Amino acid sequence: MPRPFFGPTTPIPFAHRGGAKRWPENTVFAFRSSAELGYRHIETDLHETSDGRFVCFHDDTLERTTDGRGNVRDHTLAELQRLDAGYHFIENGTYAFRHAGLCIPTLEEALEADPTLHYNLEIKPNDPTLAGRLWEFIEHHGLHERVLVASEHDEVTAAFRKHSRGRVATSAGRKGALHFWAHAATGLSSHAVYAFDALQIPTTFRGMNVITPRFVEAAHRHGVQIHVWTIDDPGEMEGLAAAGVDGIMTDFPDVLLDVLAKH
Repeated sequence: MPRPFFGPTTPIPFAHRGGAKRWPENTVFAFRSSAELGYRHIETDLHETSDGRFVCFHDDTLERTTDGRGNVRDHTLAELQRLDAGYHFIENGTYAFRHAGLCIPTLEEALEADPTLHYNLEIKPNDPTLAGRLWEFIEHHGLHERVLVASEHDEVTAAFRKHSRGRVATSAGRKGALHFWAHAATGLSSHAVYAFDALQIPTTFRGMNVITPRFVEAAHRHGVQIHVWTIDDPGEMEGLAAAGVDGIMTDFPDVLLDVLAKH
């Protein structure tokens, strides 16, 4: 039976970082803007501040998207929230969001942006201890059906599952996804059981097409969803929807909705 997180819509449209090419990524403004379009699933990234708060931010360092410098983990929340999260975003050739009051949000602020939103939370650092602290946060706020926890680091997702004991949806790490893909190519055992609920993957890996009919069939046979990132081309969106994937992550939320409306 599918997790409540996933909902009834297939494929699920995910606003990647809230719609990173439409609005300043991983900001409350982006999350709310996607919600206003009708989105119910947001992909975002998590780091921890030096004083132990979860913030929505992709990079290890601050320079690409803000007017700050250095590592996220070396700053307090107060220091990070003084930075301009829209500083480098360009819209129509101008810095339209510079000095617009956008800041790096805490996970609490993201969740409060719109109570209908579900969050795909990717733990960015390769630090299994973060998994335990995120589990405590989820437990405290009663978010079991509202989030999916992801990380490319298998050690991190494994640590999270030890805490959550199946009470929260998770996706496979990099090694787990490669293992599943390799077994799908050769024929999976019908008795195999997987700890993850979703494979969140690109369309190609080392020049090979990942999303094959055999791969999709194998995942679905084992109750595993396939979410594909990051898809910004309308033709590719159409092809993936036709292939039967369960979720599509995009930096252009409006484009994906237009494609799915015709699917």
